[in-house]
Amino acid sequence: MGTLFLIPTTLGECSLTRVLPNYNTTIISRLNCFIVENIRTARRFLKQVNHDINIDELHFFELNQHTDLSRIGAYLEPLKNGIDVGIISEAGCPAIADPGADIVALAQAKGIKVVPLVGPSSILLSLMGSGFNGQSFAFHGYLPIEKETRTQKLKQLEKRIYGESQTQIFIETPYRNMQLVEELCKTLQSQTKLCIAADITTETEYICTKSIAEWKQTTIPNLHKHPCIFLIYK
Repeated sequence: MGTLFLIPTTLGECSLTRVLPNYNTTIISRLNCFIVENIRTARRFLKQVNHDINIDELHFFELNQHTDLSRIGAYLEPLKNGIDVGIISEAGCPAIADPGADIVALAQAKGIKVVPLVGPSSILLSLMGSGFNGQSFAFHGYLPIEKETRTQKLKQLEKRIYGESQTQIFIETPYRNMQLVEELCKTLQSQTKLCIAADITTETEYICTKSIAEWKQTTIPNLHKHPCIFLIYK
């Protein structure tokens, strides 16, 4: 069978050489079949990796929130025929808070070799820069949208910080970042620490850890429409 390569992409506008090793370019340049979230952005990324790639000769399967998951088994057919395939996420590492996980699960169930390539993960990079517990941590993805439910969730996560000494990590839709920070400052205890990590690996990267009491006294940078990771710890 072929090999399924998990191909990371950049987290924002930055030089590919800053975040992706040359080995990735070698692998990408010899692949002709890709599973991607968005064909247009995937084509642009591939051209950035190697200008000599003939995009018109490539075959793409699209996998996103609109894809009928009952039909993605067909995406494995090239692999069953001995053809290597690459998965490309919209940003960062495939299969981490990403629909690519469904393909990886199918590949593992079919005994297909899966090879994750090295690349930037906003979750790990923000944890590294936070000063929080890196031995025990949990990523929760998006918090509930409904205000009361979200407040309850934040209190539950804060309880785990103090009860289990576990770093709690979550994200928000970029246009609601400022509202989330405001709610964090209203909901969490004053001594609880919050790390805000924005635009990781780009020229405008911002990673800052303060207690909630300190954040209340700080002019918070404009996070509107910026990709952010939020981490809380004791």
